[in-house]
Amino acid sequence: MARKRKRIKRKVRNFRRLFIAGAWCLLVLCVLFFVAKCALRNKIEGLRLEHQDDLRNRLEQVKLPQGTANEIIAYRGFTVCFNKELHIPNCTVYELTGTETNGTIDRVGNFEADSAVAGCARPWDYTLSGYERGHMVPVGDLKWDARAMMHSFKMTNVCPQRKSLNQGGWNRLEEKVREWARRDSALIVVTGPVVTNDMERMGKGRVAVPKHFFKVILAPFGKKMRAIGFIYPNGSAGKSLKHYAVSVDHVEHITGYDFFDALPNEIERDIESRHNLDQWLH
Repeated sequence: MARKRKRIKRKVRNFRRLFIAGAWCLLVLCVLFFVAKCALRNKIEGLRLEHQDDLRNRLEQVKLPQGTANEIIAYRGFTVCFNKELHIPNCTVYELTGTETNGTIDRVGNFEADSAVAGCARPWDYTLSGYERGHMVPVGDLKWDARAMMHSFKMTNVCPQRKSLNQGGWNRLEEKVREWARRDSALIVVTGPVVTNDMERMGKGRVAVPKHFFKVILAPFGKKMRAIGFIYPNGSAGKSLKHYAVSVDHVEHITGYDFFDALPNEIERDIESRHNLDQWLH
């Protein structure tokens, strides 16, 4: 009987040891699984962010008509596609994030020619012309960085604009774009003149004077990707946003440019054919 009890106790001890060893093994396996899962998740997140960065870069590429004079200039915070023959940009493009719209840097910078760029206009080409030096990338979008703001005063980023446009409807559109960037976290913004063969020239520098300007906006990372365009006359523009809103397809038609070609074809066709301003306003 005593031997039987000893055997039972020995079996219980052995079972307890096995149970404890098994529990420790299970704990170690759980820890290893958790570490591996975290590492995999971080790797996936890194790849996702890397993919987003690559997508951003490709979305900021604008295809211009063949034969267009075009020099691509990368400044701090934005890119200019410059036309040396017209002495104005073909367009400017940049990403505007919600965080950047909260910048607090005071306005700093003076208009100056970019000596490294052939055909760049000079500030005095606008003197007594009746036109203001209109930023294509606005100062208000660059309050997050003093150097970026100073770069925006390069004449490569400037077009002749009537005061009634520059300080009126165009300025209101720029303010609205900043509101949308805060709401949607990030936007791709493309801005420029509508280039036509009958543009007037001004000053000794023979700077081309556009009759209209466009702005194309893409919200690529929201719950629902969407895009919209705007066409403004180079003059009084006091009507509501809805009056100037158009589809991206329409802007492409009148400029000959191709925007957001990096998107899958079916998505590009869908968002570029619409201009539902209510989606943006609400």
